[in-house]
Amino acid sequence: MRKIGIKEIEDIATGAALLGAGGGGDPYVGKLMAIGAVRDCGPVTLLDPDEVPDDALVVPIAMMGAPTIMAEKAVGGTEYQKLFDMVSNFFGKKIYAFMPIEAGGVNSMLPVAAAARMNMPMVDVDGMGRAFPELQMVTFTIGGVKSTPMALVDEKGNSCIFETITNKWTEELARSVTMSCGGSVSVSLYPMSGKQMKEFGVRGIVTRSERLGRAIRTVKDSGDQTPEEHFLEMTEGYKLFKGKISDVLRETRAGFNFGKAVLDGIGECKGHQACVEFQNENLAVVVDGEIMATTPDLICLVDTETFRPVTTDAMKYGKRVMVVGMKCFHLWRTEKGIELAGPRYFGLDTDYIPLEERCKGGI
Repeated sequence: MRKIGIKEIEDIATGAALLGAGGGGDPYVGKLMAIGAVRDCGPVTLLDPDEVPDDALVVPIAMMGAPTIMAEKAVGGTEYQKLFDMVSNFFGKKIYAFMPIEAGGVNSMLPVAAAARMNMPMVDVDGMGRAFPELQMVTFTIGGVKSTPMALVDEKGNSCIFETITNKWTEELARSVTMSCGGSVSVSLYPMSGKQMKEFGVRGIVTRSERLGRAIRTVKDSGDQTPEEHFLEMTEGYKLFKGKISDVLRETRAGFNFGKAVLDGIGECKGHQACVEFQNENLAVVVDGEIMATTPDLICLVDTETFRPVTTDAMKYGKRVMVVGMKCFHLWRTEKGIELAGPRYFGLDTDYIPLEERCKGGI
């Protein structure tokens, strides 16, 4: 158990944006919401999963929709209380603690803001260890946990509770309502016991995000290493490409940000070209026609000077970035994990091959 204040929020937002693999929303927007809540209501208590009773009701809080919409249509302020009341009334017991459902600039911060404003603890665990675009893509689905009852509320006060036959159906139905509500909503889903959370959650995600954020903030204090070497060591990342963004194609469709970025090589990659495809999150990176990494491994773009993460909605012509691959949580490499979030699910014509195998003999 420890406290999360403004200093910690700064680092958590940066680190979680890196783990968001290009998605999860604008870390600046998410950070402002969390800092505002902590300034108003005080720091948040962060619990280790083992500190949560097995029979406690633990609930993730998240934003659903296209992350770019959050820049124009933010959380209204009453959603957290509404979600708390809806879920608590449904189960006939109060929620014990909130938790993030994924890492990312917004969805790592919403539970902090909700916990601060509701004077509740948050658990150091999530359901992905990264970000994914569809709500059934969590380790809890692999563990057989139901996504419903799922509470949904928009900033205008519209609300509903879903009960569905599969987690995929929850995604389909909730996505339709999200589009009707303007493309983004606040949700609470995968209500679970403390026992289920401990068994299938990705532990230590908030602490890992904070550690990564601190490493990025202090990347120039790298001693005998270059900042790039220090960054790759601290993140356990694989350097896949370094280039200048020469083209970005994107569209918002069915509540998702779709597109691809083309990179022309710079430095040691000069003369080569890469392409990064994304659906909210980066799905695959191809260098000179060869696939270097695919989902569910993490594909992250970072600024070549500051090493701060560059989300898919922040990609723009002329920006110089390094493409970094990071290993996913071990459950994503199981048969069920690959079925849920592997390359073929997203329409990519390739089987999943672990990042470290694809990178043999690469840059």
